[in-house]
Amino acid sequence: MPAVSKGDGMRGLAVFISDIRNCKSKEAEIKRINKELANIRSKFKGDKALDGYSKKKYVCKLLFIFLLGHDIDFGHMEAVNLLSSNKYTEKQIGYLFISVLVNSNSELIRLINNAIKNDLSSRNPTFMCLALHCIANVGSREMAEAFAGEIPRILVAGDTMDSVKQSAALCLLRLYKASPDLVLMGEWTSRVVHLLNDQHMGVVTAAISLITCLSSKNPDEFKTCVSLAVSRLSRIVSSASTDLQDYTYYFVPAPWLSCKLLRLLQCYPPPEDGAVKGRLVECLETILNKAQEPPKSKKVQHSNAKNAILFEAISLIIHYDSEPNLLVRACNQLGQFLQHRETNLRYLALESMCTLASSEFSHEAVKTHIETVINALKTERDVSVRQRAADLLYAMCDRSNAKQIVAEMLSYLETADYSIREEMVLKVAILAEKYAVDYSWYVDTILNLIRIAGDYVSEEVWYRVIQIVINRDDVQGYAAKTVFEALQAPACHENMVKVGGYILGEFGNLIAGDPRSSPLVQFNLLHSKFHLCSVPTRALLLSAYIKFINLFPETKATIQEVLRSDSQIRNSDVELQQRAVEYLKLSSIASTDVLATVLEEMPPFPERESSILAKLKKKKGPGAVSVELEDGKERGELNGGGDRGGDAAIAASNASTPSPSADLLGLRSAAPVSGTAPSAGSLLVDVFSEAGPAASSAGVNDDGFLSSAPPSAASEDPAPPLPESDELLNKFVCKNNGVLFENQLLQIGIKSEYRQNLGRMYLFYGNKTSVQFVSFSTIVSCPGELQSQLNVQTKTVEPLVEGGAQVQQVINIECLTDFIDAPLLNIKFRYGGALQNISLKLPVTINKFFQPTEMAAADFFQRWKQLSQPQQEAQKIFKASHGMDTEVLKAKLLGLGTALLENVDPNPENYVCAGVIQTKAQQVGCLLRLEPNAQAQVRTRAHTIHTHKCTCIHTHTHTNVHAYTHTESVCPSLCCSHCITHCCLCLSVCCCKSSLASR
Repeated sequence: MPAVSKGDGMRGLAVFISDIRNCKSKEAEIKRINKELANIRSKFKGDKALDGYSKKKYVCKLLFIFLLGHDIDFGHMEAVNLLSSNKYTEKQIGYLFISVLVNSNSELIRLINNAIKNDLSSRNPTFMCLALHCIANVGSREMAEAFAGEIPRILVAGDTMDSVKQSAALCLLRLYKASPDLVLMGEWTSRVVHLLNDQHMGVVTAAISLITCLSSKNPDEFKTCVSLAVSRLSRIVSSASTDLQDYTYYFVPAPWLSCKLLRLLQCYPPPEDGAVKGRLVECLETILNKAQEPPKSKKVQHSNAKNAILFEAISLIIHYDSEPNLLVRACNQLGQFLQHRETNLRYLALESMCTLASSEFSHEAVKTHIETVINALKTERDVSVRQRAADLLYAMCDRSNAKQIVAEMLSYLETADYSIREEMVLKVAILAEKYAVDYSWYVDTILNLIRIAGDYVSEEVWYRVIQIVINRDDVQGYAAKTVFEALQAPACHENMVKVGGYILGEFGNLIAGDPRSSPLVQFNLLHSKFHLCSVPTRALLLSAYIKFINLFPETKATIQEVLRSDSQIRNSDVELQQRAVEYLKLSSIASTDVLATVLEEMPPFPERESSILAKLKKKKGPGAVSVELEDGKERGELNGGGDRGGDAAIAASNASTPSPSADLLGLRSAAPVSGTAPSAGSLLVDVFSEAGPAASSAGVNDDGFLSSAPPSAASEDPAPPLPESDELLNKFVCKNNGVLFENQLLQIGIKSEYRQNLGRMYLFYGNKTSVQFVSFSTIVSCPGELQSQLNVQTKTVEPLVEGGAQVQQVINIECLTDFIDAPLLNIKFRYGGALQNISLKLPVTINKFFQPTEMAAADFFQRWKQLSQPQQEAQKIFKASHGMDTEVLKAKLLGLGTALLENVDPNPENYVCAGVIQTKAQQVGCLLRLEPNAQAQVRTRAHTIHTHKCTCIHTHTHTNVHAYTHTESVCPSLCCSHCITHCCLCLSVCCCKSSLASR
């Protein structure tokens, strides 16, 4: 390439760039650019013809202005004119401008193509390279049509210089990728393949990239390249570093070319020619031997180059899968990397061994590393390496180690990252089914799987266990007994309830002989979970109840009473209402024979592919290895119809609860939600594992959630809570779903659910504008003492929210002890360059952790009279200011979380409630009475039950009134107290120290 002369420095361009850099504001920069554009425009339009130097200088200025982000709508013709110059620097600037600024549909394409054609035919290597680079950079279809026939001729011509051959090969590769139908090699094929024998290593490196791409599309046309590639690889591998001195990288001869050759050979099966195959095997053995040699340099570049060739050679060995000796050696070599200090090497070793595990020659060799892989699964810091370890365990599993591997994967599931739990669940379910010799072990494994990771057990998994239990008579009794015992756990996941309801409905009679699992005990156990479940699960349980009437006639009256209750026969959900009405009628009018026919036991499912196996096959990546059941006999015993299983297990239920990712905000579209959202009906089983007060420090947990942090640590510059934060908070005292906040830019929807002392909240951030939010971030903090009272963990959100889109954030909440303040939510994002900073109070109040408690009148007043100490009772009398709506007040009391007890108080106008505050530290019972007065006076009293700590609920209601609930926590020594008061109707706030009568 010719040297640039001293006069080509373009001082005018340097001065212009200096002026731009010295501008102190955006306005000054724009002003200077506009001035320069006006000057350039006048020069181009002037009568005086510009010389080549001036054109080059002004075109360079336009190019620089474009790179600063400004539009350029002139100067293209002057750039095209520069292509006809005989000076390298002028032609170079012309091609550069065209490559960057000219659109492939431009009217100037014909003129540009003519200039390129002239340069390609000039035989000047410098000009030819410039033209080829321009074609590759633009890569338009018009250029492919114009030059697809010319470039192969240049590539294989004997008098073409090596630098031009390199550019021609890469240019042809670019055109082939863009327009493969226009690049037809035909007569040039064999001559292109023979470029592998070229003396210039740069030409070989460029040509092999082209040949590899062409071979992947037309392998038969280029199959002669195999012997040439083996020959070239052999010369590189067997040579000393001094033989290829110019192409040796840190003592490794031509590493890039070696990797490309090995990758090219993976496009073809093993060579048929014995001599070629033997030479290739010798090359691979040499590469494996060199990997065992001590390193010639301690620098990372040397190890990277050597390992790159090694892993590509192992990929070729795995691809051929025909040399047992090489496969075992490759496995042993990879085994040495499993404990390497470099994370990337451990990852690549696990990934390659996943493929080796599927080979009959190396499967046993891979199994010898099982303990190392299990240790990696438990101790690795990087989640991607842990996932590869789990994939390898799945791949190496067989009958000899199935129970060990399934046990280890189940153990890991308890602390596994949320991003991989669903796939792990599928793999455990598949392995348990595939290698289940003892089907009681299979049942135990799946139930344990539901217990550990219930939120991530998809419908296919529990459908599948039902299919297998129905298809195997020998496991039905054991399954009924096991699921009955599992349902007795206090925290029972909803998927367990589904499996239990279905199996007991079908086979509960097999364990009914034991008094501990009598029919009535089974029914009461199932029905105790009924009110905790979502609509589809309740529908399934109703189907189980009607099955009970057929299996156990003695339960008919009890079950009919449940079906006849208002909560069923007048349920707001049409599916539950229809089932209750139809099942009640069926049990009332049908004869025993008809009932037995309609409700007979489910027949075996037909033989089909496992639905969970089909689901896993859809996943991408080396971990998603397709696993077939081993033989037809086993498939016939196990396989059931996935679709049928779904229909049967749900018992034709079509109703469903809205998904947590539903568009609560009513926006036009919803952006994809990062992370795995649990199903809408999922119960909140111990989502925090061992998390406690100590887990509240800021940081990212292994499960992908961010723990809450104090305001000082959570944000450098948090905004103070909005003035309306308290009002927004109070709107959600008695409800869990709705719109928390809205302005002209942002809308925040909320959907939450609570179970005992655990809660899960879904926040939906909606962009109401057509402009994207950038740098979008949210931080949840617990101020002051709230750090030790609540454990809050948040899932991160995507930093970019498109216009009109919606993103979801999941927040897990654990109540450690009673609390007063609410967590703070700080939202930051940039809209139109301006920083938006919003702080709100999250609607998490102590009443969210109320557990409704039913009790009879005698029990209520007995407890009421026992609690007469001053610290156990609170009472308020105040005047009413508004009329009282009985139904609204009842709804508010129920929304507060307490149970509204009917027919308990002798005065029918009074309201009586009972509940238990559930915290991790303790449970506090609460009794409440509202006594309206006809003369607009209301007397309200509340009692709490606890031996050490007292929590009192003051509720004042007025006939014409607001209804307030006031929670006061008193320390055991009565040395201090804290209080908070929420209005349930008008949603205002009052303090217990203030005069309520004045309101």
